Amino acid sequence: MNIPFSKVSLAGNESKYINEVLASGWLTTSSKALNFEKQFAQYVGVKYACAVNSCTSALHLAVEATGIERGDRVMVPSLTFTASAEIIRYMGADPVFMDVEYDTGLISPSILKESIKRHPDIKALILVHFGGQAPILTTYDKEGIIDICQKARIVVIEDAAHAFPAKFNDQYIGSFGRAGCFSFYANKTITTGEGGMLVTNDEAIYERVKVMRLHGINRDIWSRFTDNNLSWEYDVVAPGFKYNMPDINAAIGLAQLEKAEYFRTERQRCAAFYLQELKDISAIDLPVCLGSLEDHSWHLFPIIIKPEAPISRNVFMELMAKKGIGTSVHYKPLHRMMYYKETYDLNCKDFPNTERIWKGTVSLPIYPGLIHSELLYICQTIREILM
Repeated sequence: MNIPFSKVSLAGNESKYINEVLASGWLTTSSKALNFEKQFAQYVGVKYACAVNSCTSALHLAVEATGIERGDRVMVPSLTFTASAEIIRYMGADPVFMDVEYDTGLISPSILKESIKRHPDIKALILVHFGGQAPILTTYDKEGIIDICQKARIVVIEDAAHAFPAKFNDQYIGSFGRAGCFSFYANKTITTGEGGMLVTNDEAIYERVKVMRLHGINRDIWSRFTDNNLSWEYDVVAPGFKYNMPDINAAIGLAQLEKAEYFRTERQRCAAFYLQELKDISAIDLPVCLGSLEDHSWHLFPIIIKPEAPISRNVFMELMAKKGIGTSVHYKPLHRMMYYKETYDLNCKDFPNTERIWKGTVSLPIYPGLIHSELLYICQTIREILM
């Protein structure tokens, strides 16, 4: 068999909506992007949504709009993609890296409290929902991550690149912090090819992001060119960025959004199969789901090859590739990346759980198009290699 690590599902209205954009003659940001924003905000249950060209852009706009400045200190887990930390550096602020739980790859309330204790001047937290699920956000005794940050007056920005559509206590991820940021990259749970979305219930953040995502111009660019009743006049009120989402990308996003829950349940089907078929393999640890399977977006299914396994993680991936099965690694920790390691004098010993994960982690294929025979072949191959 030939089973790629990821595969995009494009069997909906993508072509129809793209053709509508082409027929309109207006290919950049316009009505499709506005509609995508409106429908995404309704889906997540927030007041406002701003479509942008990447989750990195959304995160950058979020830290700028929430007032992160040069010299501020912002917490972020080391087990994440570099975008979660680089946007802190964009503002001249400094990341404070945290370890994660071994079973979930997430920060926990205890990890957070310890980090705040060591760094009482923390201004914000980039909360990464690794793999597609949330950590413990709020509890009856107010000891969840959101509760702790509210008490300490720490701004929470949710990095929900993996977590659409995921929930915590029946509330969609992305709606807990001051802003939530989603990725629509080609391998994400829904895609626009390239793209992202910032959501918020804070009107001031929304208005700032709308301006800053397009050069700091105080009017929507498409209104200037498409509405005959409006003047061409505009002003630049801040040195902004070029982060808008074109309508062609938004058209794909609208079609994908229509099938988002179907995609999620299909990924859950794959995850449930793996959890059942691989549970007796002593050489690996399986991911732990904190809540119900239904609350998880299942963007990733990472297993961990234990140190006592007969082969290393890298050899395992090579053997899987020879059998036609694509895999990936999420992630090489940021404390091991040259820039962060040297700039902040980071030591691997300070991140014991992240190190344990990194040394053995392998992400298996998980997407709607995976059929039963392919899932069975993947699991049988893992057994042959590790047992």
